[in-house]
Amino acid sequence: MSKWYPKSGRVIFHVDMNSFYASVEAAYDPSLKGKPLAIAGNPEERRGIVVTSSYEARKKGVKTTMPLWEARKLCPDLIVMRPNFDRYRRASKEIFKILSDVTPYIQPVSIDEGYMDVTECEDQGSPLDIAESIQSRVNKELDLPCSIGIAPNKFLAKMASDMKKPMGITVLRKRDLPSKLWPLPIGEMYGVGSKTAEKLRLIDVNTIGDLVRMDTYQLKSLLGVNGERLKNRANGIDPSPVDPDAIHEFKSIGSSETLPHDTVEDDEIKKLFRKLSRNVERRLNRKQALGQTVQITIRYYDRKTVTRSMKLPDFISKEDDIFNISMDLFEKNWSGEPVRLLGVTLQDVAERKEVVHQLDLFTYEQEASKEGLYQAIDKLTEKYGKNPFQAIHIEDGHQPKTSFQKDFLDDYQK
Repeated sequence: MSKWYPKSGRVIFHVDMNSFYASVEAAYDPSLKGKPLAIAGNPEERRGIVVTSSYEARKKGVKTTMPLWEARKLCPDLIVMRPNFDRYRRASKEIFKILSDVTPYIQPVSIDEGYMDVTECEDQGSPLDIAESIQSRVNKELDLPCSIGIAPNKFLAKMASDMKKPMGITVLRKRDLPSKLWPLPIGEMYGVGSKTAEKLRLIDVNTIGDLVRMDTYQLKSLLGVNGERLKNRANGIDPSPVDPDAIHEFKSIGSSETLPHDTVEDDEIKKLFRKLSRNVERRLNRKQALGQTVQITIRYYDRKTVTRSMKLPDFISKEDDIFNISMDLFEKNWSGEPVRLLGVTLQDVAERKEVVHQLDLFTYEQEASKEGLYQAIDKLTEKYGKNPFQAIHIEDGHQPKTSFQKDFLDDYQK
């Protein structure tokens, strides 16, 4: 079996669930199988948008982010359902449990996808055997389809998993790049958003192969360090590890400052809260992150310290939002004694691309023009689910209680 495993190098899987939300609903209610199904935030109103759809609906032209009125026009027999996030979360937990039976080296990326390093799984068979076993188990035990990319690194595994859907298994080796990867349109490359693709087309980079042939200096002039990074990936170079702890890289981002003197002056306090909120926003932007809980720290003249926090229904990142909530918390909890230090921290932090607004699918309609959220919704809503599926009891909760964030990716380990 060693012939299938490199003496130096890695074997990486990218496991990607197919049309996740719709697939979960069809697993829960088999009468939906084979029918055009769309999951949407507001089925009762024309202004609702499609979050994801079954492959039957896609064949009729129904696409993610499409207004419901347009989707129904294309597919008059379209079945539309509200999302059930509790159900999807339970399904995700069971999927990652199956993956963890193969290797402990798993890096969840979102509720419906993750990387696996199977380099040391030689005793379980060839990489293709392992991929087929995973795909079969997920399908038989949870009644859910998935696609798996097999490659020597994470980027190529991600690209491979997209090449055949649903229920595909694709091997992408470096020697396959000229025939399988480079002919693809530049907009299909993982890590290239619509704005970046537009910039690249202006310099005649229309395919991934064009990117490979482009001068590195010119790419860096256009895109900064990301230009060189994208070219390396197009050449099959991606040394990033499969890191099970990556989801813990940051859970909070904060800023605090000791005042030059103890104070009870409103203007001084507000000025410092404004500065701290601005610092938090800047750090969030640097990490391309959002947070859902605002916490303030108040240290008094006698060094007595208290913290108070508020969890929000949605993720935030803007200075004004952070400032207003921080001031509200301060005014409700300040004892009136002189203040020595103030701090503002945004907790329950998640990367922008991993965040899906649950109750606020309508908010998404207003923000869909923003590239980051557009891509996040497109990616995250294409996937996960679970079967209520055999041995798992699932409560029907029509409304999600908390927003999706990276915490749920830890569920399978509990």
